[in-house]
Amino acid sequence: MRGGTAGLVGTGFPQAAPLVHHVRADGSAVLLFDDAEPVLDAVRAAPGGDFAVMLELADHAPVDLREPVRGLLWITGWLWVPDPESARRNALQVAEVRPDGNLLRLGHGATLVRLHPGSAVLSDAEGTAALAPVDLAAARPDPFCRYEQPWLAHLEQAHPEVLAALARHLPPALRDTRGAQIRPLGVDRCGIRLRIECTGVDHDVRIAWPGSATTVEELRVQMGLLVTCPALAD
Repeated sequence: MRGGTAGLVGTGFPQAAPLVHHVRADGSAVLLFDDAEPVLDAVRAAPGGDFAVMLELADHAPVDLREPVRGLLWITGWLWVPDPESARRNALQVAEVRPDGNLLRLGHGATLVRLHPGSAVLSDAEGTAALAPVDLAAARPDPFCRYEQPWLAHLEQAHPEVLAALARHLPPALRDTRGAQIRPLGVDRCGIRLRIECTGVDHDVRIAWPGSATTVEELRVQMGLLVTCPALAD
């Protein structure tokens, strides 16, 4: 998941949105909450200091869509409140990779908690998959994750002809839908994802690259092949 929003669900309280959230590769997480958040009292009062929760992470599209969420990751696990020294150390570790001014509130109106993962479920338009912490730990960032937002924003704003050319690779039922708008949804080493906004309903479609794309130059080549070549299949 690339950024997005987070919230605790299934706690018996209204969904709790952290001031700061940072999920590590193995699914463990560091969360910072306002001291007034009701779930904190439940965490402190939990037997053994562990409180069962589900952390919901929403992956937002890099361009402004009418339905911005393109994927959800739910991590089920246990929350606990670390000691003050450990909390400060965790906050510094988060600040090194994800600077956020709210981290300065730790101990001054905000409390840091840790999440130990038990299992996870990833869901998007392409399907749903159950994941163990070892699966999350084995995953590696996509080579284009840091460039996706500016690339797709530029594609939509400056190159509508490219999106029009990609339309011929859509399934016939979507290709011929009157009034449909083609929007860029995502790009990764496997292909480009498009959101087809139709009247009253949206459809997400992945168009796979014809070949390998692990570098910027390879991605340019693969995009060129999709744009200039006829549809790969009807």
